[in-house]
Amino acid sequence: MSDFKIENDGHSVRLKWHRLRRQLADPLFSLDVMQMGLAQGASMELDLRVRADGGFVVLHDEDLEGETTGQGRISQKNLKELSDARMRDGDRALTFSEDLALMLQSAHPDALLQFDMKDDYEAIGEKGIAHLAAHFQTMRASVIVSGHCLDLIVAIKEKLPHLLRGIDPTVTLVDIYRQDGLRAVEKSLLADISGATEPDTIYLQWSLLLQAARDGLDMVSLCQSEGKRVDAWTFTLKNPTGGFSDAEWHDFSALMALKPDQITTDEAPATALAWSKRLSD
Repeated sequence: MSDFKIENDGHSVRLKWHRLRRQLADPLFSLDVMQMGLAQGASMELDLRVRADGGFVVLHDEDLEGETTGQGRISQKNLKELSDARMRDGDRALTFSEDLALMLQSAHPDALLQFDMKDDYEAIGEKGIAHLAAHFQTMRASVIVSGHCLDLIVAIKEKLPHLLRGIDPTVTLVDIYRQDGLRAVEKSLLADISGATEPDTIYLQWSLLLQAARDGLDMVSLCQSEGKRVDAWTFTLKNPTGGFSDAEWHDFSALMALKPDQITTDEAPATALAWSKRLSD
């Protein structure tokens, strides 16, 4: 059993640590957890917000108040102004892109770190792209850059072609599904896959994958047939110590049967243990 992956019918599925958490009890965007994951070769995700100076800070929200002791819009603060802020969860210093660049130099070669960009290209601009290019040209671990703004992903591709890229068309596909049906979803997904971002990984909500499969479209197989990996997000056990409820087991086993490449979770060790126990019962 591993915190990193689970096996099903000869297929290995990576368990990605959502927001740098092996478990929900971990602090949000924990530097200690990231160091552990980088050393051991885990797949992890963090969120990045652009600073006024073109660098980035590891945070989800656009304002400082929710996650930190600071105040104001992150995009209006430079590195020095942000350095005094602390994470509310655990009274920790913030993590900056400069910190990430140093840590990635000594990471396990199997480690995969997802930079989920929360700002669009207009906000990040050429200054932000130049910052990424200056700091992430050489790394031992793999980095995959994802975001809702396709123009940003294309711009990163042009400046840093060695970085992996991911896209998440879930919101658009849900709307298309509701309005135009499954065939329109398939057409839109194929267009995204073959688009200018040239993505390595397609991020899709796990419940959308299951609903589409029940209605006759295996979106995982469709993406993989085009040479793309699939990340199913975010499946987190409601009772980690108790394992899968019957309803959770029904959904998770159906998801595993689709054979995604990765499942995002806030409870990787508990999910791996619960899977192992169910299979052995």
